[in-house]
Amino acid sequence: MTGPETLDVARDAIWTIVVVSGPLMGIGLLVGVTVSLFQALTQIQEQTLVFVPKIVAMFLTLLIALPFMADAMHSQMMRISSRIIGG
Repeated sequence: MTGPETLDVARDAIWTIVVVSGPLMGIGLLVGVTVSLFQALTQIQEQTLVFVPKIVAMFLTLLIALPFMADAMHSQMMRISSRIIGG
């Protein structure tokens, strides 16, 4: 494999990581900011309050986005295997 091909594989892998982890990170950020805003408005300073809503939201997002994530990883693996087969 030449240098540009290696960079293409690495770029595709990084993009796949961003696409697969994007929904979870976005929901985690949104729920974290919402709970922090709620804590600031009500002056509740409980450190563990943010974990339960964030875990539940990320779990539900994972259940919803799992087919999309699996499809993205499958297509990445098919691109890599076609490069391996093609030489």
